[in-house]
Amino acid sequence: MCGCERTPIVVQSNRRDHDDNQIHKQSARHRVHWRMCPNNRALRQPEFGTDALEHHCSEGFYAGACGYVGVEKDNGIVLMLPEYDLVVIGSGPAGQKAAIAAAKVRKNVAVIDRTPMIGGVSVHTGTIPSKTIREAIFQLTGRAVKAQYGNGHVAHGDISVRDVSVRVREIIERETDVVRAQLRRNGISIYQGLALFLDPHTLTVRDGEDGHQLKAKNILIACGTRPAHSPEIPFDDHRIVDTDHLHGLSGLPRETIVVGAGVVGLEYASFMAALGSRVTLVDQRPIILDFVDQEIVQALSYHLRQLGITFRLGEKVTRVGMDMQREFAFAELESGKKIQGDALVYAVGRQGNADHLHLEAAGLVADPRGRVKVNELFQTAVPHIYAAGDVIGFPALASTSMEQGRLAACHMFGIPFEHMPELFPYGIYTIPEISMVGQTEETLTSNKVPYEAGIARYSELAKSMMLGDHMGMLKLLFHRDTHKLLGVHALGQRATEIIHIGQAVLFYNGLVDYFRDMVFNYPTLAEAYKVAALNGLNRL
Repeated sequence: MCGCERTPIVVQSNRRDHDDNQIHKQSARHRVHWRMCPNNRALRQPEFGTDALEHHCSEGFYAGACGYVGVEKDNGIVLMLPEYDLVVIGSGPAGQKAAIAAAKVRKNVAVIDRTPMIGGVSVHTGTIPSKTIREAIFQLTGRAVKAQYGNGHVAHGDISVRDVSVRVREIIERETDVVRAQLRRNGISIYQGLALFLDPHTLTVRDGEDGHQLKAKNILIACGTRPAHSPEIPFDDHRIVDTDHLHGLSGLPRETIVVGAGVVGLEYASFMAALGSRVTLVDQRPIILDFVDQEIVQALSYHLRQLGITFRLGEKVTRVGMDMQREFAFAELESGKKIQGDALVYAVGRQGNADHLHLEAAGLVADPRGRVKVNELFQTAVPHIYAAGDVIGFPALASTSMEQGRLAACHMFGIPFEHMPELFPYGIYTIPEISMVGQTEETLTSNKVPYEAGIARYSELAKSMMLGDHMGMLKLLFHRDTHKLLGVHALGQRATEIIHIGQAVLFYNGLVDYFRDMVFNYPTLAEAYKVAALNGLNRL
């Protein structure tokens, strides 16, 4: 016997004749990708068609398209549930990295995700599409060229949402293939369908009318989120849309209303404005991005206004609708204002998908926003069930989700790891983009830490002039007495790239003096670290 752990469920005695490795059985399922013998990794690759079983162990084990494993006994087949060391629900950044981390220590792992969603929300409707749109806007509109050579530069004509969508589809297809290849290369089984808990160790996977079951010693919930919907919003996926359905816009709206000034709302508001739409951004909160250094936020707000965005903060939306006679969308505010536009984008938060998993069968419950509560090790109230990624809430970034998934897998299998969430970087891909790592002026002031700030403005850097971006800045926060670096904040082109220089120094408890004393290539944006360090140290 190969040693695979199985749970017998039924004996099928009237086995039919078969040709070589093909055995037909009742209730066979189809369109499934199985590798059913975890301890025989080299043979765990076949994709099965309808009504097929693959004889892939010399000891008499059979892998079935129905999701069960058959063991030949007395001219019959004992059907057993496949059992894995880890089953991951969701193949986005958290699920993918957790699955691979477990597979690297030779654990048998399976990933469950809906058929069209390999790679998760990150690949299909979230991170990859939004960042691809941002880059496409820069390329198709010639924004960078205009900044360097003036408005006389001719861009690629009128740019529509559909033009940008072509590039998005190409990237999504490529990234989906990359994720699927990585999972298969690491010997990870892919189950395509909807996952539901039957009990704390058993899941059923449904694909249409088909269904199959599997058992798991450990489970990671990494099922991501979807746009939050209010029943009072008349979505039509054409004029009134959520952020997953921007492709439904028939063209670039001349005037756009964006409801919600969180990270996603700000990103898409800046994209639409950069394409030439007049944008009104509405949010009931009086300030935006309250977790970001407020000097950076103020600078971002200024540049977004320069793009043509009108802010309506501290305003609650009471009604959204369409004026069919005049063909425009509108939003009525609690203050009595009425905003009109050709389209309305609703970007008020995300809803976790955990509310679709039948969590009560596992002894768990999701909060009203479909999120799962975890401890610092990403364990839920049921110790062998973990959760990571957007489904556990803030910060809900692809980068942090990757690390959460990896750390969850490390903890469940005793793999050594370090967990430093205070040094997770944040990247917000507005135009201009912002990024941060470490503490803000507000947290340092609240904690009564004596600090000083050093600032380098892009207008002082030769490289930024070459890139056509004079409005960015880099800000370093450090302790006045010890000079220990405490926080790094950036605004402008490539902010999300250069932030990692500061992240490395923070990790090693470095001093701001490091930037003063090191030689940086010239001309580069990284040179901003030296300029900011000198600026801050000169204030002491």
